[in-house]
Amino acid sequence: MGKTIKLKKGFNINIMGKPQKTLANDFTARTFAIKPTDFKGIAPIPKMLVQVGEEVKAGTPLFFDKKNPDIKYVAPVSGEIAEIKRGEKRAIIEVIILADNNIQFRPIEKVAINQIGREELVQHMMSNGCWPFLTQRPYGIIADPQEVPKAIFISGFDTSPLAPDYNFAVVGQKEYLQTGIDVLSILSGGKVHLSLNGNTQNPSELTSLSKVDIHSVSGPHPAGNVGVQIHHIDPINKGDIVWTIRLQDVIALGRVYKDGQYNTERFISLGGPPVKNAQHFKTYIGASIENMVKNNLKDDHVRYIDGSVLSGTKMEPTGHLGFYENQISVIEEGDKHEMFGWIWSSYPRPSASKAFFSSLFGGKNQEFNVNTNTHGEKRALVVTGQYEKVVPMDLHPMQLIKSIMFGDLDQMEGLGIYEVLEEDLALCEFVCTSKNPVQKVLRDGLDMMREQG
Repeated sequence: MGKTIKLKKGFNINIMGKPQKTLANDFTARTFAIKPTDFKGIAPIPKMLVQVGEEVKAGTPLFFDKKNPDIKYVAPVSGEIAEIKRGEKRAIIEVIILADNNIQFRPIEKVAINQIGREELVQHMMSNGCWPFLTQRPYGIIADPQEVPKAIFISGFDTSPLAPDYNFAVVGQKEYLQTGIDVLSILSGGKVHLSLNGNTQNPSELTSLSKVDIHSVSGPHPAGNVGVQIHHIDPINKGDIVWTIRLQDVIALGRVYKDGQYNTERFISLGGPPVKNAQHFKTYIGASIENMVKNNLKDDHVRYIDGSVLSGTKMEPTGHLGFYENQISVIEEGDKHEMFGWIWSSYPRPSASKAFFSSLFGGKNQEFNVNTNTHGEKRALVVTGQYEKVVPMDLHPMQLIKSIMFGDLDQMEGLGIYEVLEEDLALCEFVCTSKNPVQKVLRDGLDMMREQG
């Protein structure tokens, strides 16, 4: 057993409509999409390998980045290329596939993991579509195959609002999980780390894995963020490189090397106050959410969010899941004016402040019906000490954000910008009195640092 980490800083946002441990048995998605915009660090116009009308199988290469042609981005399902959607300056937004009723898989040459060298394994993963599962820190970009990370990290749980239950998702997947871990252990220059939820009982599929250091992490959100776990297990210093991978992608990686198939089948959660039946769905990467939400909402004046309410992106009711997302959140669209809404709490709402009456009643497990209203507008950035209360890392988030705003690269580096991504400071945006777009500012800073080399 690895470290036991108990975090006190953070904040849980309890929202009505949490996904239940049930599975929608009758769900099918007709279309799936891969979005080049999901992959930070690649060119906005990758080189296309398919055309509209062409038939593909799951695992068929769709495009590659001209700067890294060996890394292939592949189809998650079989079917017909229905559309290649473009945006400004002909940037490719989505490659949409009309899926077959029965998914066909492109055969992948099996390799003996215990006999393969690291360089050969890297080449094999890049060609079969598995490489994009790996994200590199700092910067949150696609992992550089020329680098050897000092460690690889996996978070075995998610504490963000309305998150899927990974313990539910891994039942019966022990063999694939172990195969995926075996692959990662070859790639890592050091250890493979898996963090489990110290607040719950974890299934044997996770606790009995070998070739991995298993840690127990407990506390409020963002305890489930892999960035927070890295900070407390093996922090990123200047010059360090670590890789991360999502738990369900470890399973997908195991299927490639166990079955010889690019099979990205996974559990997706749908939740939120307007959802009639908040539950889990079994599907593949990039699924359309249309049949998830159809006839499943109490109200249609809502916002659909690809990911969590803290760091997800707005999407249409016919949109597709992002490559790195495992949840769909639905909340009321907060476009109604609330007179004195920033002073008087006309209805219970989640807040880290003790100023609202809702903080006095209902207890810490009270669930709230939330909307997208920010209850104020952007104003001057003031030092309040709010950020530090919700970031369980040895950082100065307020000073970091300020240093990004005035472009001081040395100070950004000294204040720990290499350790964080947008999700790690998402709660700062939630509690921010100044209503500043903290996550956007951080991304601007990360891009600035990467451009400077």
